[in-house]
Amino acid sequence: MNKSQPCYLTNLVLRKIAPAIALTLSATAFADTEQKQALYDIAKNVSAENIEKDITKLVNFGTRHTLSETESDTRGIGAARRWIKSEFDKISAECGGCLEVYYQSEVISGEKRIPEPVEVVSVIAIQRGSTDPDRYVIMSGDIDSRVSDVMDFTSDSPGANDNASGVAGTLEAARVLSKYKFNGSIVYAALSGEEQGLFGGRIMANQAKKDGWRIKAVLNNDMIGNIEGVNGVINNTTARLFAEGTRVTETEKEARMRRFTGGEVDSPSRNLARYIDKIADQYIENLDTMVIYRLDRFGRGGHHRPFNDLGYPGIRIMETNENYTRQHQDLRVEDGIAYGDTLDGVDFDYAAKLTGLNAVSLAAMAWAPNPPANVEIAGAVQPSTFLKWDALDPEENPQLKGYKVYWRHTDAPQWEYSKYVGNVTEAMLENVVIDNYFFGVASVNKDGVESVVVYPGPAGSFGQ
Repeated sequence: MNKSQPCYLTNLVLRKIAPAIALTLSATAFADTEQKQALYDIAKNVSAENIEKDITKLVNFGTRHTLSETESDTRGIGAARRWIKSEFDKISAECGGCLEVYYQSEVISGEKRIPEPVEVVSVIAIQRGSTDPDRYVIMSGDIDSRVSDVMDFTSDSPGANDNASGVAGTLEAARVLSKYKFNGSIVYAALSGEEQGLFGGRIMANQAKKDGWRIKAVLNNDMIGNIEGVNGVINNTTARLFAEGTRVTETEKEARMRRFTGGEVDSPSRNLARYIDKIADQYIENLDTMVIYRLDRFGRGGHHRPFNDLGYPGIRIMETNENYTRQHQDLRVEDGIAYGDTLDGVDFDYAAKLTGLNAVSLAAMAWAPNPPANVEIAGAVQPSTFLKWDALDPEENPQLKGYKVYWRHTDAPQWEYSKYVGNVTEAMLENVVIDNYFFGVASVNKDGVESVVVYPGPAGSFGQ
């Protein structure tokens, strides 16, 4: 690229004065609009009372172990999944059939935790987008529960927080969001088989890939109700977002490119987490999210991982302070300590707060245009940085207004500076040296609602 070629972005000079410039650049931001106001309303409309009722109902099934009873109407995972489906059906009936509700299953056998054939059955509800129905954002929670022995499928295993809270949150998000229409599709998933080996997520991810789903986000909610940590901390104002770095599906060629251009901390999952962190700051009262640069906790796993395994952006949303006496424990009292995942360990207002974070994030992503595709960057040995990307399909994205370019210092955890550049496919940041910053591009709709920021190259790509 020579100096006479078309330019692509904005300006910035010294780090010392950059914050003031950022404020100036943000002056082009959109004022509160109908959709932005709706995002505040969505957060407020989440009901802690509904979440409490749903968690209580799930706990009352006794156990929801993947290998447990399936014929009873009152006990076991069979009764639990039928009730979950009936709730999704009820929500759909109230919105004129806006949800496609179905069971998704596969027989699993020969596994360490499922040695004999067992049908692993999840419940899926899809709210189809009006203009881009093949673009999906997903919220999930896990149906199954367990006690100390992962193979004990008969003992009472209430699983109030792990993970009735995630399922209840998913149901409540569906209740709230079903009152709106979106451009992209939203999926609400109650997944089974998590404790036995992430099977529900694996089944869903494999089917999504087979069906050609363009998944832009998976929000796995696994334990969103506990505020009393085993470390003695009691805190209802923070949450964690676990997001892996480099895609596990990266090719050798892509790895070589990333070595020289960066992207280790700008995978789609990381930028999805940054997006939700920003949503928390803007729309959720009294909540600060921590973006954790890790796939999951040490030695632990969750249902976002099967999607990550196939290259899809996905994160885990959960409480900050865990209480291990309430996880995977037989119901008992030892040395004055009550063990077990029971209702009294769940803060329903806190679960509602995290559910609100999910609902607002899903709504924003589904209203926003598709994230920019094929984002490229140039500017080596030049004073300015150049970005370009593909134009979005106007039939799928009639809400598109234009694009916003973001950049930040390489040691900054969150995007620092931005400029709206209009409905173009290239831009220049004048006198912003490519070597000193990380860059990205987001699409913006006519109400000012933005997509996730996309880092240039395959390392940051959200696909088409």
